[in-house]
Amino acid sequence: MLVPIIMALVFSFTNYDVISQMDFVGINNYVGLFTDDQFITSLLNTLWFAVLTVPTGVILALLLAVLFNRQIRGISIFRTFVFIPVITSMVAVSLVWSMLYEDNAGLLNTLLGYVGLGPVHWLTDTNIAMISIAIMSVWKGLGYNMTIFLAGLQGVPGELYEAATIDGATARQKFMKITVPMIAPTTYFVTLMALIGSLQVFDQVWIMTQGGPVDATKTVAMYLYQYGFQFYKMGYACAAAYVLFILVFIVSLIQNISSKKWGDLA
Repeated sequence: MLVPIIMALVFSFTNYDVISQMDFVGINNYVGLFTDDQFITSLLNTLWFAVLTVPTGVILALLLAVLFNRQIRGISIFRTFVFIPVITSMVAVSLVWSMLYEDNAGLLNTLLGYVGLGPVHWLTDTNIAMISIAIMSVWKGLGYNMTIFLAGLQGVPGELYEAATIDGATARQKFMKITVPMIAPTTYFVTLMALIGSLQVFDQVWIMTQGGPVDATKTVAMYLYQYGFQFYKMGYACAAAYVLFILVFIVSLIQNISSKKWGDLA
């Protein structure tokens, strides 16, 4: 793993294009990135996707985990239904949701038509295309985060809830005063992994919109893919990859520093 990581760093300071002779260009690639409107747009789109998916995905997963953390006959069936999208191919899921979002014959617009609404241009409207992809992404990863939260919830001692019940605590008080603090390390882990994943989003965007409409859904991962494997500007693409790496590193560092406070809650 170290060899390609180091080579990519070296290439990011060159004009490497696979075919012609490679020359050292210093920080020109990095300067070019931050003077390229498309890259800035891709960076902002990536951050917007993270804002849309991370809080929503974490909160919904926690609520589902609390709901399914009960000893009820047949509860495992419902857990399985929620987890199935996780093990389904992202390509297959993206294609199915593209059909659901289709402007004229898509299921969602058909249902909206029955109540006199729509059609909504889910993937062709610059204002809602990224939101549409975010909805699908949250649904796809919900089961994984729910499973992690379930593991955390099942590690909370039952005696705490029994004592709280004796003291007259309500369900909301138990959740806020016992559940949330006790699963703080789990919440930290789920949030960190969701952030890292959202900053590297590529598959569903490429399949559903290919960055459109008008670059409204183009992400940093897609930007570096295009420059590296379509335009063969590998040096430039490696620079974009390292900017993405630095972004992920900064987010992870902030999360790591804040984890001390998360740990204090527990």
